[in-house]
Amino acid sequence: MDVKGKFLGGAGTVTGSRFLLEAGGFKVLVDCGLFQGLKDYRLRNWDSFPTDPAEVDMVLLTHAHIDHSGYLPKFVKEGFKGQIICTEPTLELVKILLLDAGKLQEEEAKFAAKKGYSKHTKPLPLFSQEDADKVFPLLQAISFEEEVKLNDYISLMAYNAGHILGASILKLKIKGEHQEKKLIFSGDLGRYRDPILNPPANIPFGDVVFVESTYGDRTNESENLDKELAKLIRTTYQNGGVSLIPSFAVGRTQMILFYLHRLQEKGLIPDIPIYVDSPMAIDVTGLYKNFPHYHHLGPSLEDQESNPFLHKNLHYYRDQEASMSLNHIRGDAIIISASGMATGGRILHHLYHRLPNENDSVIFVGYQPEGTRGRKILDGEKVCRIYGIDVPVKAGIHFIDGLSAHADQTELVRWCENFISKPKFTFLVHGEKQASEKLAGILKDKLGWNAICPHYLESFELFTGI
Repeated sequence: MDVKGKFLGGAGTVTGSRFLLEAGGFKVLVDCGLFQGLKDYRLRNWDSFPTDPAEVDMVLLTHAHIDHSGYLPKFVKEGFKGQIICTEPTLELVKILLLDAGKLQEEEAKFAAKKGYSKHTKPLPLFSQEDADKVFPLLQAISFEEEVKLNDYISLMAYNAGHILGASILKLKIKGEHQEKKLIFSGDLGRYRDPILNPPANIPFGDVVFVESTYGDRTNESENLDKELAKLIRTTYQNGGVSLIPSFAVGRTQMILFYLHRLQEKGLIPDIPIYVDSPMAIDVTGLYKNFPHYHHLGPSLEDQESNPFLHKNLHYYRDQEASMSLNHIRGDAIIISASGMATGGRILHHLYHRLPNENDSVIFVGYQPEGTRGRKILDGEKVCRIYGIDVPVKAGIHFIDGLSAHADQTELVRWCENFISKPKFTFLVHGEKQASEKLAGILKDKLGWNAICPHYLESFELFTGI
């Protein structure tokens, strides 16, 4: 039996994770994500899928983030009918994220048509909420470290990856007539010292390893990040402004709430209201209580005073009218809203109103890929285009590295060092070119690994005659 791999995304970029495996005629797609960021990447979402979706037997998801799951509605619409396997929290998160993404796609298409800033006569969404609904019957949940047979010769086991609730490292075991081979997909690895999630599991053996490289070229200081966050919020408060935090609804929002609660308890930031303006973040936060064995917050969720998601200063805003009312706040507040890369969602109207105000601060807490609005703001652009209007950037712009959900270079190398034997191939994925190449060089020099940075649509013969 021969085993082949093809990179349909997540190669040379941090988005669009899609890895196609073919073993003995059985086709498995690991992750099915949307491309985000640069226009050339985003346009790939509209292209026909590089292989016929109807011929793919199964999809395996490492986690729920849109750049790993967001293409599923279009994939199903184009003919995929197989199972989509993921962990229990990932299944619930995918439902929330895809419905939200479909709603945003529909709203953006309507808004573009109304304002006339689309080049299309009738702008259409990539997919709708109805398309998202059709994905859900195909979802099948598994638990960590539960071996699942995919067919007569392939089995799957998921391990904790950290990163976000339910995120997994996937191990595929392929048993041929003569040999058995293990393929490891890291998914997105989390931090080793995360206050909410458990650290990534150690995997001792893998014949082929696909490892993320988002922060392959840098380390993120996590020792004093709470003090750094506190200083920025205190300074903004003293200036009479509002601290606006664009945050991913899954993972980062919950982490920010944890730190803000602790900082207010210690008196390190003022006792001011914290507004979570994201219906999706509210739904996601509720899942932490449903899946206590996937994190270590434990009993604190049972007590309102110690629960970082329920304390007296915290206000959740679901409806649009409440969201718009936040535009009138001139100071003494913290607003958290999605999306984390400022690519869409409610954060846009907050940026529209806050960026021109020099007393306000915008605090980015997650990775900003090339081409995203968040990256452009961080890179110092003086004007930000929102809703087809040029908005002057006068607010304070900040970035806190240590709050990212991704393992940094040191942690990625640490995870790789846990392998007892050298893999035959190690593919550096889900990273911009510079980051992937830097990590590949370290793995070659330090561990003697055959580290490869694949290109988009590149294919590899992984094993022959096993």
